[in-house]
Amino acid sequence: MSYFPEVSKIEFEGPESKNPLAFKHYNPDEVIEGQSMKELLRFAVCWWHTFRGTGGDPFGPGTAERPWEDGTDSLDMAKKRVEVGFEFIEKLGAPYYCWHDRDVAPEGANLKETNANFDAIAKLLKEHQDKTGIKCLWGTANLFSNPRFMHGAATSCNADVFAYAAAQVKKAIEVTHELGGENYVFWGGREGYQNLYNTDMGRELDQLAKFMHLAHEHAKSIGFDGQFLFEPKPKEPTKHQYDFDAAACLNFIGRNGLDGIVKLNIETNHATLAGHEMMHELEYARLHDALGSIDANTGDLLLGWDTDQFPTDIYLTTQIMLVILKQGGLGSGGTNFDAKVRRESFEPVDLFHAHIGGMDAFARGTKIAAAIRKDGVLKDFVKDRYNSYDTGIGAKIESGEVGFKELEQYMLDKGEADKNKSGRQEMLENVVNWYL
Repeated sequence: MSYFPEVSKIEFEGPESKNPLAFKHYNPDEVIEGQSMKELLRFAVCWWHTFRGTGGDPFGPGTAERPWEDGTDSLDMAKKRVEVGFEFIEKLGAPYYCWHDRDVAPEGANLKETNANFDAIAKLLKEHQDKTGIKCLWGTANLFSNPRFMHGAATSCNADVFAYAAAQVKKAIEVTHELGGENYVFWGGREGYQNLYNTDMGRELDQLAKFMHLAHEHAKSIGFDGQFLFEPKPKEPTKHQYDFDAAACLNFIGRNGLDGIVKLNIETNHATLAGHEMMHELEYARLHDALGSIDANTGDLLLGWDTDQFPTDIYLTTQIMLVILKQGGLGSGGTNFDAKVRRESFEPVDLFHAHIGGMDAFARGTKIAAAIRKDGVLKDFVKDRYNSYDTGIGAKIESGEVGFKELEQYMLDKGEADKNKSGRQEMLENVVNWYL
């Protein structure tokens, strides 16, 4: 049985094609800076928005037409979604998928039943992976939806909740390992607080660090050597998230002995909510050797909340790929479409249109970024702007040869600093426009 009978395998037809169900720019075999687009971008479909999203919002129920759904969260329905999911991903041509445990398998009456449900679905996922060649990019545990996590999971004031979260993550890591997952993500949906009057922040941060170390110890004990990823997200749902942005996460990682163990999974919409551009968050992570993977989406700046829209802005994807190409790719990470179709786009075929658009937008951004890098226009300008540090007093500053006393004497002798160079921001923005 086909769940998308009107859709054939999505093919690359080139920029002249007017077929809405074809790639105009994403050619998986095209080589960019020594890697094929497939290897470089490593696209993944997320299970939660794509196969569990209903189009609901705080003002009304779901609008999505999903003919395969029976209205339940039963194990049988979860099994059918595996059939749906792999047909979709195979026709789309994405090499990976990602999941939350509770999105692929329903929660049972107790932990034992929940784990049994998860095992049944994991077996089915593995069978479909083997049959199609589609791989698991990463798994993660939903530690935020169930009411038990109202005060957080690893940071909960209730030790039993910490223990339950640990058991849930243990199982999620084991299933990720079983499915050949290349990463495991910590997404702290409720790891934060609303009010300091009732919060021991120091204790909660210690608990979160302990939790990650315990997860790493268990992963090693079962032979899972995938990359651990920490996903920054501000504001939602708690007012003060401990994982607010890349800087906060990296400070936490560094202070708690997690360097080299945990890298970051950066999302565009989360960067926006933190008051940053995506390029800033990516570069900050890259500079700390911590850029592991990305969630590809965008937000609506007029709404100001986590709308998780598909990325179609070529400026955005170009900026993202300038950083990723500078790093040489994402290693074991990938480009996960943590994005959902709009409430008004309710038909199953809209899932294809959305992913095709996002994949093409990243393909165009990749080619543009590679052309900019090949010509060296940004790199050369930046190098020249900082050339006062290449010789003379600048070189001595960077090599640690001088202190405040020597720098004071230098300026007393010289009298005044050399004239600054223009930042030429407008010119550089124009230069980028030449390539678009």
